[in-house]
Amino acid sequence: MLDGRGSTVNVPASDIAFTATVKAMQTARGSRAAYARQEALGGFHTTIDENLTQFLAQVDTAYLATSNAAGQPYAQHRGGPKGFIHVLDERTIGFADFSGNKQYISVGNLAENDRAFLFLMDYAHRRRIKLWGRARVVTGDVELTALLMPQDYRARPEQVILFEIEAWDANCPQHIPQKIDAADVTIALKRLEDRVAALEIENAGLRHELGRTTP
Repeated sequence: MLDGRGSTVNVPASDIAFTATVKAMQTARGSRAAYARQEALGGFHTTIDENLTQFLAQVDTAYLATSNAAGQPYAQHRGGPKGFIHVLDERTIGFADFSGNKQYISVGNLAENDRAFLFLMDYAHRRRIKLWGRARVVTGDVELTALLMPQDYRARPEQVILFEIEAWDANCPQHIPQKIDAADVTIALKRLEDRVAALEIENAGLRHELGRTTP
């Protein structure tokens, strides 16, 4: 970014969210100093690292926020099997967009305003990540759709959404309720049931042996 004299000014990535008004609010409420220290280190992340890659591999729930040209906001759930959001390069992620209610609000918003926001949740481990960037809809790209379509997932991909990350940040787990995926619970219960069955068989065998050796 250039200042009024044509000199380059380093702007922290967190300024994408921390506007002057937001910073004034932080100052008034006592949190500005902590965020100023973060800004001195560059603010939010701007590229995809190993931590975000691993997080995305476990995500099955996302909320995509867009707004139209007039600034009217809209948020819509996006989901799929774990890992349905793919890392394409150090700043780009993408996912197959499945056929839904056909209101096309998100798609329409992106057609006139490409600014977008992704809110990713991992309820099981009480983690959340926020991503700011620009998104675009890609239709008719068979190869890209095949790359991003989850294997053996019963849904019809209508298009692809590519999201170019401008900044991202992780939130603390405070107030996130812990919710366990039903499929994970089923697997855990099956393991316990199998273990109980094995112990019952072992216990029956021991009782039988004890009965043979007892006078």
